[in-house]
Amino acid sequence: MLEELKEKVLEANLKLPEHHLVTFTWGNVSAFDKETGLFVIKPSGVPYEKLKAEDMVVVDLDGNKVEGDLNPSSDTPTHAVLYKRFPQIGGIVHTHSTFATSWAQSGRDIPCYGTTHADYIYGPIPCVRNLTKEEIDEAYEKNTGKLIADYFEENNRDVTAVPGALCKNHGVFTWGKDAHEAVYNAVVFEEVAKMAYLTEQINPRVSVAPQSLVDKHYYRKHGENAYYGQKGSHDGR
Repeated sequence: MLEELKEKVLEANLKLPEHHLVTFTWGNVSAFDKETGLFVIKPSGVPYEKLKAEDMVVVDLDGNKVEGDLNPSSDTPTHAVLYKRFPQIGGIVHTHSTFATSWAQSGRDIPCYGTTHADYIYGPIPCVRNLTKEEIDEAYEKNTGKLIADYFEENNRDVTAVPGALCKNHGVFTWGKDAHEAVYNAVVFEEVAKMAYLTEQINPRVSVAPQSLVDKHYYRKHGENAYYGQKGSHDGR
């Protein structure tokens, strides 16, 4: 079942250590299949160097295992909520990458200080609040997904314009139209987080980038009349 998607999810998961986004087993990637309404996700706790396509687990949008010999990632309920709430999402990544997670542990949004950020993300990367003790005890991973989804809906943030979020004291989730794009965005988030940290070290009184510059860089790449890069390419530089 979903053998081609399993191969793609394996490939996407292996990109995480390649891009230095995970240590040990601290991360996972999934991808959604619109035809079946199922998604494929990394198994829980399996080292990346030992992963095979047949290890990938097929689950439904209620988080139930449909196929697979191994247990799915413990973050499966978070992925399920995001797929259910946002049909435009086709792939999700969760990591504890160093710089993005440091912002999450600090409980801070990542401000947009420059055009690198604005090329890919419209506005600050949000850091959502802590779950309450009751939310943690009730259904920790599922409520993590609900917390992220509620934030985007309540604050009118577009999940395509802001393809991810930080979870306070936890880590980072990114997404995209497929698993490949979700991993790409995870790399972007980590680099932007690193740049923002270094920017504040160099100039603690730094201001965010002017909105006119943010608009220009985001919309020249993602707007109706976008002209940045080549058609079908992630990056035109």
